[in-house]
Amino acid sequence: MIIPCIAVDDEPIALNLICSYIEQIPFLKLEGSFSNAVAALKAIHEKPSIKLAFLDIRMAHLSGVELAKIINQSENKQKLRVIFTTAFDQYAVESYKVEALDYLLKPFNFVDFSKAAAKALEYFSMCANVLVAQQNHVPPLASEKEYIYLKVDYQLVKVDLNDILYIEGLKDYVKVFVANEAKPLLTLTSLKVLEEKLPEKNFLRIHRSFIVSLEKIKSVTKNSVQIGETVIAVTGQYKEPFLKFISKWG
Repeated sequence: MIIPCIAVDDEPIALNLICSYIEQIPFLKLEGSFSNAVAALKAIHEKPSIKLAFLDIRMAHLSGVELAKIINQSENKQKLRVIFTTAFDQYAVESYKVEALDYLLKPFNFVDFSKAAAKALEYFSMCANVLVAQQNHVPPLASEKEYIYLKVDYQLVKVDLNDILYIEGLKDYVKVFVANEAKPLLTLTSLKVLEEKLPEKNFLRIHRSFIVSLEKIKSVTKNSVQIGETVIAVTGQYKEPFLKFISKWG
């Protein structure tokens, strides 16, 4: 797989270094280098084949974060991803919000750069495999469990649905509690968006902030469920479908 990419940085030395790194990686193809985000945006519109942008964050007129937000709001969101390059570490949260593939803190070396490029290759390879499976109308591997992908710490993590215990929504973030994992997976999405990805036969929303795996419920009352050692209340609008579910237990 070849990934057409661009480099954007308003510092000539940094821009030249990124370009030289790109040219040393066999699966990256440099389609252009730009000293400002406005010129890069024009190139992105003119060349829809571009898949990856190495973006400096602090630039005049239009910052790298602002350009990433424009990309996310366009039809290019899944086709074009970004890797941030910056001398300032305070933008890590912003880069996470715009779903950057990685965040390189200057000064970085070729090893750091090649690891970030490898993440991009993994991402686009996965997207290509999913597309082929959809076109063929068959799952990627028929013997595997059902699964979803979650964006966790700048990478896509494959999570088997059968391993999910319950999910907790926290405003812009979601915690996914998984069997045999000491800590929950934290992903930047909403509970509603994640709910739409889950099969109704396996998961049920019982609270404004909680979705539970039906198979993992240990015990129930009319107002709560227990999963492992955790007790979760059933509230408001979610009580009726929950009561229908527990009526089958008797």
